[in-house]
Amino acid sequence: MNAAYCDLRISNASGGIGRRENCFMLEEGKIFIGASRNPDDSINKPEYLDLKFGNRHGLVTGATGTGKTVTLQVLAEGFSKAGVPVFAADIKGDLSGIAAKGEAKDFLTKRAEQIGFADYEFDQFPVIFWDLFGEQGHRVRTTIAEMGPLLLARLMDASEPQEGVINIAFKIADQAGLPLLDLKDFSSLLNYMGENASELSSQFGLISKASIGSIQRALLVLEQQGAEHFFGEPALKITDIMRTSNNGYGQISVLAADKLMMNPRLYATFLLWLLSELFEELPEVGDPDKPKLVFFFDEAHLLFNDAPRVLTERVEQVVRLIRSKGVGVYFVTQNPLDVPETVLAQLGNRVQHALRAYSPREQKAVRTAADTFRPNPAFDCATVITNLGTGEALVSTLETKGAPSIVERTLIRPPSGRVGPVTEAERRQVMDRSPVLGIYDEDVDRDSAFEMLAARAKKAAEAEAAKRAQEEAEAQQTGAGRTSGWTLPGFGGSDGEQPNRGQSRGRSSGYQRETVVEAAMKSVARTVATQVGRALVRGILGSLKR
Repeated sequence: MNAAYCDLRISNASGGIGRRENCFMLEEGKIFIGASRNPDDSINKPEYLDLKFGNRHGLVTGATGTGKTVTLQVLAEGFSKAGVPVFAADIKGDLSGIAAKGEAKDFLTKRAEQIGFADYEFDQFPVIFWDLFGEQGHRVRTTIAEMGPLLLARLMDASEPQEGVINIAFKIADQAGLPLLDLKDFSSLLNYMGENASELSSQFGLISKASIGSIQRALLVLEQQGAEHFFGEPALKITDIMRTSNNGYGQISVLAADKLMMNPRLYATFLLWLLSELFEELPEVGDPDKPKLVFFFDEAHLLFNDAPRVLTERVEQVVRLIRSKGVGVYFVTQNPLDVPETVLAQLGNRVQHALRAYSPREQKAVRTAADTFRPNPAFDCATVITNLGTGEALVSTLETKGAPSIVERTLIRPPSGRVGPVTEAERRQVMDRSPVLGIYDEDVDRDSAFEMLAARAKKAAEAEAAKRAQEEAEAQQTGAGRTSGWTLPGFGGSDGEQPNRGQSRGRSSGYQRETVVEAAMKSVARTVATQVGRALVRGILGSLKR
C-alpha cells in the first residue's frame, strides 16, 4: 500500500518544524531509504532502492560512528517487508535489535518529522539467530569437503606448496572414498599422507613432509581458535536462510560475529564460503521482480586483506554471476578503497556516509568515493563527503533501465525495529520459537575419514601381529629341533668334543679373546634382532599404508 510522504521545512535556527508542504506518495516495489535535501536544507524528494534492482548489489561505506549499521538495518527491514530473506553479520551486537519492536525515542521521531515521514511506525521482524559457537544462536557448520581446498588454504594462510598438498589431500580423499567432515578427518588424512609420502608422491606429485608438518601446525592453531566448532555436521542448508514467515516477511538471519571477529580470517572465509554455496546451489532466475536473498557482508575489508589473486578473482566471479541467481550482495566497510576495483564496478546501489580526510590515504578514499557517483550539479561530492552528519549520506541507486541515479545528499530514515541490542532473555525467546529449533543444536559424528583410517590401521596392526606370532612359533619349533641335534662347534654336540676346563678356569677372571665361532654367533643374533625391530616399526608406523 502506498503511504503518504510530506515535505517539512526547517524554519528557524533552533530546528523547529514549520508548515507541511508538498506531499509525495511512497511507491510500491521500492525500499524507502530516506529523503534528500536541497542546498537550503529543505526536503527535496524521497530516495528509494528499487526491488527489481536489489540483486545488482550495493556498497555502504563510512567512518566509524557515521550511521552504517542503522543504514544496514533500514535496508534489511525494507527487504524483509517485501518478503525477501536477508542474511547479515552482527559485528557489535547492535543489529540484534531488529528482532524487537522499535521504541519511541526523541532522535527517531525527530528524524521522521524532519524528513516528513508521516506514516512512520514501529515494527518487529522475524529473525533467526546463528552463531558458529552455539552461544548466541543456532550452531552453523559446514564440512571440510564443502569448504573446498581453495578456501581451506585461505583459512590456514597456506603457502603455494602447502596449497598444493591440500589439493592433493582432497584428490586422495575423493579417490579413496574418505569423507572429510571435520578437522580430525583432515588431520588423519595428513598423517596417512606423511607416512606414505614417497609412494603417493609418485602418483600425485611431490608431497613434502615439511609442508604436511606446516599444515598440521596450522590446523592446531585453527582448533585453538575455535574452528572445530565450524566444521562438522549437520551442515547448514541454504534453504534454511531463505525462509519467509507466516505474515509474508522475509526471515532475517543474524550471525553473531562479536566473538567470531577475534579470528577475522575465519569470519571472512565463512562468509565467502556461504556466498560460494549460494552461487553453486541456487538455480538461474534471470532478473526477478525482487531478490531471492540479500546478503550483507559487514567489515568487508577482512575479505580482501592480503588475499591472493586467485581468491580475489573468485570473489569477483561470484559477485558478477550470482545476481542471475537472484542474490544481492551488499558490502559494508569503512573505506571504499577496501574493495578492489574489479568488485567495486559490480556494485550499483551505493550509500556513502561521512569520511575523514586527515591522511593521504583518506584523502584518496574521498576522491575515489566522489568519482564513483553520477555527479549532482548542486554540490561537490568530495566536499560534502567530509561534512556529512551522523545518519546522513550520499545516495545513488539504480533506476530505470539500470542506470545510476544522480547522487543526492540524503537523511536516512529511522528504523522500525529497535535500535540497539536485544537482551539475553529476548534472544532466548526468539531462539525458542525459531523455525530451525533442534535441527542444528546437536553435533552428529558419523563415520568419516578419521574412523575409516583408524579401522584400516587397526586391521593392518592385527595382521602384522598375527604374522609375527606365526613367525615366532615357527622359529621356536625350528630351534627346539636343533637343540636336540646338531650344535655349533665349540658348544658341545654330536662329535663329543668338550671345552678345555683348565683353560677356561685360567681365563675366567680376566680378558677372554672372542673366538671366530663366538663372533659368528653374535653377528647372527644382531641380524635377527634388527629384522624383528624393523618388523615392529613397520607394524606401528607403516600400518596405514595398507
